[in-house]
This record gives sequence, C-alpha cells and structure tokens, in this order.
Amino acid sequence: MFGRLHRLSIIIAVLLLLPAVARAHCDSLDGPVVKAAERALDARDVARAFVWIAAEDEAEVRAAFDKALAVRAFGGTARELADQYFFETVVRLHRRSEGEAYTGLKPAGRDFGPVIPAADQAILKMSAESLVSLLTEEVARGVRQHLEAVLRARIFPGSSVEAGRQYVKAYVDFIHYVDGLQEALVVPEED
Repeated sequence: MFGRLHRLSIIIAVLLLLPAVARAHCDSLDGPVVKAAERALDARDVARAFVWIAAEDEAEVRAAFDKALAVRAFGGTARELADQYFFETVVRLHRRSEGEAYTGLKPAGRDFGPVIPAADQAILKMSAESLVSLLTEEVARGVRQHLEAVLRARIFPGSSVEAGRQYVKAYVDFIHYVDGLQEALVVPEED
C-alpha cells in the first residue's frame, strides 16, 4: 500500500510541477540558483554556480563571474549591478539546461503553493513523509474532483446531445487525468 501511495505522490508532484513552469522557483531572487550564484560571488568560487548549469556553459559563466568580481570592487550600485548581471547569466543558462525559456529574474517572496516549499523541506529534514502526505491528499482530491464531474454530467435516456457532450468532456478530462497519473507512476527499471 505505501509503495503505491509513494508512487502516486510522485505522480502528483510531477503533474503539479510540470505544467506550472511559471511557478518554478529557480528564477526567483530567493531561489536556489540565485542563492548558489550569490554564494559563489561571496566565496569567490565560481564552481558553486557551476552545479546549476550544463558543462558546456561553464566558460560563459566563468566570464560573467570574472566581470562581476571586477565590477563588484567598486561597491554600491556597481556591486548590485554586477551581482544582478551574474545572477541573470546563471539563471538564464540554468533555465536553458532545463529546456525552458528565460523570462527574467522574479522577485523574492513569491507564493509557489505548498508543494515546492514542502519539497525543499523534505530535503532539509531528510524525510519525505510530509511531502508524501501532501501529495497523496492532492492526488485523492484531484481524482475525486474529476470523478464527481463525470458523475454530475451522467447522461440518462432522453438527454440532449449537449448534455451528452458535457458528459463526454468530463469523461475525457477524467481519463486524461488518471492516465497522466499512471504515466507518472511508471518508474524506470534501474540498471
């Protein structure tokens, strides 16, 4: 039972996170990519930012890092602009490595819903329990909601074509939802 719930929670995580690219926190000023870039500048160690980008982008990040360090020495506004330039470079290249468009740095403090903070907490606490519980509840809610829509739209003898179409739409939405869950559940065999 737990194995099935665990897989189900992974599915919902994928479904919640993938369609919501705009909710990704890697492009936020308080997100993990900018935090790593900030630590790289403060420690004067560009490798701290390399982990967030593809290997083929290291030269571009190193060049931006060197420029940022040189300009940071002027302090004040120059330092802020240098940091911003470096953060934008690292985030842009990180987004590209994910196959996503770079749409600029987002402000700190954005609401990402419950899943992303819970995932970050799972890493910090080294425990998936709270995240699994949250995701399991979300999967159950989604399945129930979609099924209820189908049941509300059921057609009966003498129903109109429009009523039938509403049923078919609810049915298709439900089947696509549970099929997406099933696809996300499939865990590839380990070598």
